[in-house]
Amino acid sequence: MGYVVLALLLIAGAVFAVAAQRRSHRARDRSDLSGLDAEAEASGWVLRLGASLSVPEARVWSGAGDTATRALTAAAECHRTAGALLAEAHTAAEYTEATRVAREGLAHVATARAALEGRPALADSAA
Repeated sequence: MGYVVLALLLIAGAVFAVAAQRRSHRARDRSDLSGLDAEAEASGWVLRLGASLSVPEARVWSGAGDTATRALTAAAECHRTAGALLAEAHTAAEYTEATRVAREGLAHVATARAALEGRPALADSAA
């Protein structure tokens, strides 16, 4: 009878250990997934910022006023910083920081566009 109780206790301990191990693997897999989501989001924002800085009408941007020039310089710096953060990131929090910097850069691009809004486009000024 004592051996049966001991065997049941050993089996229950083994089942508990396997269940705990599976639970920890599931939690780790979920955290990896959220890190992958954060990486994809950060990459998208950095690419969007880079695309906003490489506009076809570069000659219009080159003759921009002081406000637009400062905003574009800040946006370019944000793009460099976000790219560097993205390259070095390994955790969801680090990817979130890269996203924040890229979005800040897009805000600077919006400021520059607003400053240029009153200027005629290159094709309009040639006509």
